[in-house]
Amino acid sequence: MMATRSALFSRRRLPWAGAAAVLSLLVLAACQHDGSGGLTLSEIFEGTPQPVRASKHMIVAGHPLAAEAGLDMLRAGGGAIDAAIAAEMVLSLVEPQSSGIGGGAFLIHYAAESGAIDAYDGRETAPKSANPYMFLDGTGKPRDHRDAAIGGMAVGVPGLLRMLEMAHKEYGRLPWRDLFKPAIDLAGKGFPISKRLARLIAGAKGLSESPVAGVYFFNNDGTPKAEGELLRNPDLADTLERVAREGAGAFHGGDIAKAIVKAVGGAPRNPSGMKVSDIEAYKAKKRPPVCLPYRAWLVCGIGPPSSGGITTLQILGMVQNFDLAALGPDSLEAVHLIAEAGALAFADRDAYIADPDFVAVPAAALLDPEYLRLRATGITPGTAWGRRQPGMPGKSAWLPMAIGKTHEGFSTTHLSVIDGQGNAVALTASNAWTFGSRLMVRGFILNNQLTDFAFRPNTRDGALIANRAMPGKRPRSSMAPTLVFDGRGRVVMAIGSPGGTSIIGYVTKALIAALDWKLNIQSAVDSANFLSRNDGLRIEAGTRLEKMVPALEKIGHQVKLFNRASGLNGIFVNEGGLEGGADKRREGVALGD
Repeated sequence: MMATRSALFSRRRLPWAGAAAVLSLLVLAACQHDGSGGLTLSEIFEGTPQPVRASKHMIVAGHPLAAEAGLDMLRAGGGAIDAAIAAEMVLSLVEPQSSGIGGGAFLIHYAAESGAIDAYDGRETAPKSANPYMFLDGTGKPRDHRDAAIGGMAVGVPGLLRMLEMAHKEYGRLPWRDLFKPAIDLAGKGFPISKRLARLIAGAKGLSESPVAGVYFFNNDGTPKAEGELLRNPDLADTLERVAREGAGAFHGGDIAKAIVKAVGGAPRNPSGMKVSDIEAYKAKKRPPVCLPYRAWLVCGIGPPSSGGITTLQILGMVQNFDLAALGPDSLEAVHLIAEAGALAFADRDAYIADPDFVAVPAAALLDPEYLRLRATGITPGTAWGRRQPGMPGKSAWLPMAIGKTHEGFSTTHLSVIDGQGNAVALTASNAWTFGSRLMVRGFILNNQLTDFAFRPNTRDGALIANRAMPGKRPRSSMAPTLVFDGRGRVVMAIGSPGGTSIIGYVTKALIAALDWKLNIQSAVDSANFLSRNDGLRIEAGTRLEKMVPALEKIGHQVKLFNRASGLNGIFVNEGGLEGGADKRREGVALGD
């Protein structure tokens, strides 16, 4: 029998009495290639990559300076939340193309002492001036996405700081102000521009024309600042100092909020009607985590408005009907089965998942094991069935919203932390597209996350699209910070990735590689990417999987090669301690003691 809705949406607590408890559970609810800056693909796939090992605590983050800041907090007695905040503040400085205080995030936290699993929603919201037709042109057709993404109209009210403050009040150990010191010091002294950041500055269209960002990222002669050049950001140092001293309210009101409104309202392209009251009214939210038993483990992620958790769990829930361990990595049949499950899950995602404050999302029904078993009967070994339609979760009277495709950005970052007490954090943060809206205020980049809404509010026959834009609404995301627990309720894995809608495929691949195929976490992270978003099978170019393209096409897959850089950063816990893996396609590192 399926658990009640109230039980499904209660706060999760671990541990359980043993492995049988996990297995007896029913559903627990609910790049554009942007450069690697790391090794080449041929180097990534040579040999067996080895993880970084530690016995006490560990952080894996998308930039060495951010990981160092987080490790400093752990060494100072801070918990996983403290380390995550310090690292993300540094990422706001050193990875401005990907995330920061001008954007949003999702965070999942495990408290070892109480067993609580808490999911935090810091997703951006649309201002009151937003409407379902905001991304249509004068003829009623969707605007070109790249044109709409630059300027003020695409900027959502940032939520990162409010979310981190909420999590810190519940689980922080160190003073809030101390967590900002590494980023403040680096912003004042300067940091060397990395290879990846230099490449992205040079390739970001429209960035040099931005009134503030152009001056910051480009020289007086118009050339982009180069790798190794020291980049100082005293404006960000001042902003972070105020937030450190006064809390997130300093960002969501006063001069900083006024500066944001002035920037988006006076943007040369696509000005916005955002008001200071929109920023003042923003609230971070606690959401019910979504969890599902997967073989001997329990996998937990973020629920709506992110689709990442449910869609990842749906794929896992379907493929656990097959013996992936016996098939092994680099297996044609394994790639086929996982891709078919991905197509089915994305069909449901596109139809049902949006901001749950505006749309009735059938989260529990989508994760009902019986529903997933029935969906899995649509997977045929050796035959691909092309584009899939959404299923009918729950009561037969339930009808899906109209399917609405979106163009999610891929400039995102992920970090994973496990502290000495066994508390764990998986945090994914984003500015949407590379350098977001291209607007810079008080030292930070403003997001362009509102382009994650469906550009059409309804289909040609008038059916409403769940992810249509509305005032105060959060756009659907694919961010998928994930925690995995063993049968005794111990956290064994923290994982996540940037990559837009590809995040779901990246995270699913890493989970299966580590749990089914027993690859070490570094090998699981670095293994070849492949995924289906219900629009064909994508295989990572330059990898070992490329050789199986003809065979995949022979059984019916429409295969496309792609080279967008994942940025998986994960930690795996085993009897020997902590093992960390940072995606070599980018420039992250794992650090621990």
